[in-house]
Amino acid sequence: MNILKKDTLQNFSDWYEPILEKGGVALINKEFNWTSFDVIAKLRKILKIKKIGHGGTLDPLATGLLIVCVGRPATRLADYYQDFPKEYHCKIQLGAITPTYDLESIPQDFKDYSHIIDEQIYEVLNSFVGNIEQVPPLHSAVKVNGKRAYELARNKTDFQLESRPITIYSIDNISINLPQIEFSVLCSKGTYIRTLANDIGQKLGCGAYLSGLVRTKISEFHIDDAISVDEIRTKATIYNETNNINIVQ
Repeated sequence: MNILKKDTLQNFSDWYEPILEKGGVALINKEFNWTSFDVIAKLRKILKIKKIGHGGTLDPLATGLLIVCVGRPATRLADYYQDFPKEYHCKIQLGAITPTYDLESIPQDFKDYSHIIDEQIYEVLNSFVGNIEQVPPLHSAVKVNGKRAYELARNKTDFQLESRPITIYSIDNISINLPQIEFSVLCSKGTYIRTLANDIGQKLGCGAYLSGLVRTKISEFHIDDAISVDEIRTKATIYNETNNINIVQ
């Protein structure tokens, strides 16, 4: 598959010209406060191609690697990329919780964390490694009777979500500077890092929420190879001005 990334961006036309027929993939570094669909919408406008999808959603407050599939042949691969293991760099804040498990809502229920020692934190983090059951956040896109869970949660509808099997392959690069903990996690499809943060806080007894998240890797694809939407916009503008054409699907 034709892949647009940092070391191929200079040859933008070699990626762009065949994508209508053969499709292509772009490794995007998603910006803070953008939804994954924001990225898709912007690229549809820039590339003038309607058939664009992605290989795994990132929450608006998360940044990092988003695999974007461009053109009809490539969009069929979106589900394939979603199944790949994913690596994240996480920051969690101890001593409070939030309804969304991250900073999309206001911290509440503050508790003391000063008694917690490093050994406890390492033990709790390691307890999540392996095949586990995880309940998605109520503020998530999981469907409940045809409606998104976050819509029900915003309307204060009483409902519950079932746990799902996931795999945490590893938790490492741990850094502790209370009340903040940072670590890298390699996990399977369907893992909610927000839930992991909340569950860590529950086990420590002081509450916790996700305060920062960067997706660093999807299978062999790494954030260091990713490019920004603005970089693609610049290359597409130069291409169209040079060729005096607009490619429309």
